[in-house]
Amino acid sequence: MAALDTTSSPMLCLASASPRRRDLLASIGVTASILPSHVDETPKPGEAAKAYVERLAVAKAEASAPLSSLPTLGSDTAVVVDGVLLGKPVDADDAAAMLARLSGRWHEVLTAVAVTGPKGVLCRCVTTHVRMREITTREIADYWQTGEPADKAGGYAIQGLAAIFVEEIKGSHSAVVGLPLYETAQLLNQQGVPIWMGHYYSHT
Repeated sequence: MAALDTTSSPMLCLASASPRRRDLLASIGVTASILPSHVDETPKPGEAAKAYVERLAVAKAEASAPLSSLPTLGSDTAVVVDGVLLGKPVDADDAAAMLARLSGRWHEVLTAVAVTGPKGVLCRCVTTHVRMREITTREIADYWQTGEPADKAGGYAIQGLAAIFVEEIKGSHSAVVGLPLYETAQLLNQQGVPIWMGHYYSHT
């Protein structure tokens, strides 16, 4: 099977420096220019997780959109357990506390994606349920030493070394990585961004 050609001119502006989101877009044939946005990610008092990720996805897209002539995509991911948002760990102790809290139980991963374009700002939010196996204190300490969890919501990367901790997943794997591809393709189609080297995604 021939590989998708993602070397053509950008079709989309990605308001994120995340290589994971760039690679996910490339996997469906979308070449993106990278224009990271810088927005305050502090949750508002009493803000629900869904409202939080949707607000940030839209804010990121809107912050970068004026700097590009292309449709612009912003996204945000949050890990939620016991109704508490787990952001990126500030240090080893914070990461250890997060992973200990996730160990042996289910949690939610919410990812919102927003795309600006001819139809304004369109946004979708996806919730995926993830179950971790029991993770030992030694495994948590060793995992921190790899450097992988330092910039990941909830202190882990499902597509990386932490895949061995994930016992079960219900929902979108790509959303946990950082971008729900099914919903993203729908939004891009609505904004006129081609998928698969110029062929449009058939669902609306």
